[in-house]
Amino acid sequence: MGKQFKLTRIAPTPSGYLHLGNAYSFALTAAIANQTGAEILLRIDDLDRERTETAYVNDIFETLSFLNIAWQRGPSSLDEYINQWSQLLRLSIYQPALDKLKQSGNIFACLCSRKQLQTAGYECNCAQLNVPLETAGAAWRILTDDRVLFINTLTGGTINLPLPADMKNFIVRKKDGYTAYQLTSLMDDIHFDVDLIVRGEDLWPSTIAQHYLAAVLDINAFNQITFHHHKLLLADSDAKLSKSTGATSIQHLRNQGLSSDMVYDKLGQMLTPKIKLSQWADLSYNF
Repeated sequence: MGKQFKLTRIAPTPSGYLHLGNAYSFALTAAIANQTGAEILLRIDDLDRERTETAYVNDIFETLSFLNIAWQRGPSSLDEYINQWSQLLRLSIYQPALDKLKQSGNIFACLCSRKQLQTAGYECNCAQLNVPLETAGAAWRILTDDRVLFINTLTGGTINLPLPADMKNFIVRKKDGYTAYQLTSLMDDIHFDVDLIVRGEDLWPSTIAQHYLAAVLDINAFNQITFHHHKLLLADSDAKLSKSTGATSIQHLRNQGLSSDMVYDKLGQMLTPKIKLSQWADLSYNF
């Protein structure tokens, strides 16, 4: 029968209209869930409060419905999402983890701006400044080391990887006071008892960072989760698709009159090698 799992998840962020790359990841998740007996949780990651908009939340429901991708757990409407499933309702789950990190003494306050951090050659030295953690406008970062993390893969065995350079001293609490993505994603996956995670290969750094947090927090259950990182769907320019690329948004394609079969076929033509794809169920993965 092959590997069997209990629960995987689709976890979009409502910060823009979903595009073909999102559709491919969702479809592949649904196909692998179907092959392995896993149910699907819809988890909407909405703690980026500056960019979260109701229109983008509705787009998630509309896109999944259009693609004929069903889920068994999670919100089925905007009202259910707001009243029962928003991450704002799970702050009490994230806070103890933040408290434990704070008590470990491995957290420091960072006052660097995004512009500074994106400047070539700039290095944050906030760890040496001993800025009080509760300073207004300060993010919290974790002091990281070079430990190796062990990650289970869908094809069997484990991959051993160190934290990548761009995840050195990554953020665990944002400047607005909300818990950062790496920690919320870890805690949500543990809270919902997810045992299979399918995501793009661009999220390898996040996977490793989340394993790092799990090790620091002694959350051994996270090491039992199986991960699959799929190839990204690329635009004609070989650039990664983004929510700012309007021509590839599912909403745009729907407004142009494309049916779900036509969108799936478009996805198939963007894959390497190209395949004829009419529904998510046509995707398969050998493991």
